[in-house]
Amino acid sequence: MKVTVVGAGAVGATSADNIARMGICRRLVLLDIKEGLAEGKAQDMMQTATLLGFDTKITGVTGDYSKTADSDVVVITSGLPRKPGMTREELITVNAGIVKNVAENILKHSPNAILIIVSNPMDTMTYLALKATGLPKNRVIGMGGTLDSSRFKYQLSRRLRCSPLDLNGVVIGGHGDTTMIPLIRHAAWNSVPVTDFLSQEQQDEIVKDTMVGGATLTGLLGTSAWYAPGAAVAVLVASILRDEKKLRSCSVLLEGEYGQRDICLGVPVVIGKTGWEKIIDLKLSEEEQETFNKSADFVRSMNDVLKTI
Repeated sequence: MKVTVVGAGAVGATSADNIARMGICRRLVLLDIKEGLAEGKAQDMMQTATLLGFDTKITGVTGDYSKTADSDVVVITSGLPRKPGMTREELITVNAGIVKNVAENILKHSPNAILIIVSNPMDTMTYLALKATGLPKNRVIGMGGTLDSSRFKYQLSRRLRCSPLDLNGVVIGGHGDTTMIPLIRHAAWNSVPVTDFLSQEQQDEIVKDTMVGGATLTGLLGTSAWYAPGAAVAVLVASILRDEKKLRSCSVLLEGEYGQRDICLGVPVVIGKTGWEKIIDLKLSEEEQETFNKSADFVRSMNDVLKTI
């Protein structure tokens, strides 16, 4: 099995590191446009192999897509972060060009690859990758909901003072501070609803803290997070290559599910060897559905920017 990670920045490199440590694939290519960056990070990781006990061969390359040939899964992390003074439209315009170019170059050499999109704004970039490549919908997956759900369970574990491994919780909707929807009504502690243990005030705080989880880390770190995003990528890659049938929240194309069409949004999906295999239809309350529709409206407004490019 072969995996390519495009973008050797903090998120891309951490994704590659996690994939290697987990022994998910035999060959891993790390690609970047900056001369020497991917090569250096690949060598650094390979020098940990005897210490950590993995056999994955990691190769770093600068802009040479031929080295990515025959990849089974390709992770796209490349793109610019939003800078001070940059409008949403400017960010989309820049990153859309990058993601489209990367996807097209990848598919020249790996026409059967499954794409995992990490680049922001993630739901819009997932939609762009799907439309620009013409790939079957199951082969284009936005990572965001997997990360958001992990952050949700972290916040729940803090309040409940329990192991996050004993929790089930899912975040749906757009991957953004104002568009994600932590479904606390559906969250459980070893099958017992968490709402049995938490006051309404505590529930509201958990939802709020989850929604600003990324912004909180950016404020503390001065840049976007990378450990949790890299781990989220790795578990998705593992579920595909090992055909694990894991239930994860991911941004995928909706065609009537959850009342939405022609849009990529985070919903629970089963992940296996063909990509995402089916959407799980949670029964949303009227309020939850209304919130989901508002999230869709916001993401759709960002998608509209693509029409001007």
